[in-house]
Amino acid sequence: MTAGSPFDARDDDAAGLVAKDQAGDNDAPLTVSEISQALKRTVEGSFSHVRIRGEISGWKRAVSGHCYFTLKDEAANLDAVLWRGQAGRLAFAPEDGAEVIATGKLTTYPGRSKYQVSVSSLELAGEGALMALLEKRKAKLAAEGLFAPERKRELPYLPRTIAVVTSPTGAVIRDILHRLADRFPTRVLVWPVPVQGEAAAPAVAAAIRGISAMQAGGALPRPDLLIVARGGGSIEDLWAFNEEDVVRAAADCTIPLISAVGHETDTTLIDYVSDRRAPTPTAAAEMAVPVRRELAAYVSELALRGSRGLLRLLTRAGEKLGLVAARLPTLSTLVDQRSQRLDDLGERLKGALAARASSARADLSAVSGRLQPRLLKARVDAADEKLAGLWRLAMLAHPDRPLKKGYARVNGAAGEVVTSAHAAKAQPRLVLHFADGEVGATPDGGTPTKRPVAKKRRSPYVKPGQPGLFDDPGADGDA
Repeated sequence: MTAGSPFDARDDDAAGLVAKDQAGDNDAPLTVSEISQALKRTVEGSFSHVRIRGEISGWKRAVSGHCYFTLKDEAANLDAVLWRGQAGRLAFAPEDGAEVIATGKLTTYPGRSKYQVSVSSLELAGEGALMALLEKRKAKLAAEGLFAPERKRELPYLPRTIAVVTSPTGAVIRDILHRLADRFPTRVLVWPVPVQGEAAAPAVAAAIRGISAMQAGGALPRPDLLIVARGGGSIEDLWAFNEEDVVRAAADCTIPLISAVGHETDTTLIDYVSDRRAPTPTAAAEMAVPVRRELAAYVSELALRGSRGLLRLLTRAGEKLGLVAARLPTLSTLVDQRSQRLDDLGERLKGALAARASSARADLSAVSGRLQPRLLKARVDAADEKLAGLWRLAMLAHPDRPLKKGYARVNGAAGEVVTSAHAAKAQPRLVLHFADGEVGATPDGGTPTKRPVAKKRRSPYVKPGQPGLFDDPGADGDA
């Protein structure tokens, strides 16, 4: 470099453009990673255990199972992460707006120059926060119509099989079984579940869905009624039955459901969505079945009332029949007059037959003189002579009679009579009828196709031995 240049070494030192290590210097530069790690150690060492109160915002569960959200108050926000292992042990389902106390430690995330709280446990911030979350969830589910009265179904009057979702070791199941056996023994299927703690809500929801999915004709009978039961406790003890997954499972259940959670003063969200709420598990059993003895007594009473009613009906019908029968005429009244009339007609019939026979004999005597055989024969002979004269006239008019004298009758192809040469020339074929048969011919003299000779019919009115009207006149000769 030349003297006086702006890049002179002395000028470089004065400007501080190039960093130089000097002897005794205790301000050595750190890398970004080194300062990030130092900051991480400082923050985690100073805040290795913290309890933070705030409102959940932006709750999100990743595919990995880790949960990410923000804790906030009126003035600040703090990012938080809940790892999958801790998320699976939560006693409630977190959601936006819930006020909670998060326990964990502060840590930094060097990749983004930010800090966050790694949460090991999450609790609602007192009963006030718990009730606020409950009211918010209740309003949300009610807005979806899950609590609508029209969705509720009637319980079966006498279920054959009842399913019970409850703890298998508590007093609840014993009370239900005892009450059912005392009222009306029936088949009971028990689906054991925990009814308190972090595993209770998923187990209860799975049990409800499993029972609803049972099919008729399977290894186990499909229940006609479902009871979800638990004994009394605090709101924290009963919280599993306020979880949204449990409420939605109950809403989707295809079997009528009775909720019997807690005592009479306890109310959970499953009570609003169930078809019937029972104040206690024992009351649920009483709702489920009638009293067998009372039912038998009621049936007996109905049978007795039916018998009495039928007896009264028969009695009244008999009284009406007696009144009607009293107005009817007696059998002798109906029969005596007709019997007398029959006797009278019988006597009159005898005289009428005798008179008719006498009249017939007189008529016969009057005409007997005219019924002589000679008179009948004369009438027959006259009729025969008249018929013979008519026959001779018919024979004289027979169309085939002139054929014996050498004449011929000419017919066309369709059988019509041809009477002129002009008509004959128009025919494709002619038939010449002689006294002893037929001959085919054509107008131009060619050889016609032979046609079978039709058989002559005999009149059904000709006497045996007498020639028919259309028979050959033969030896009759000329008239």
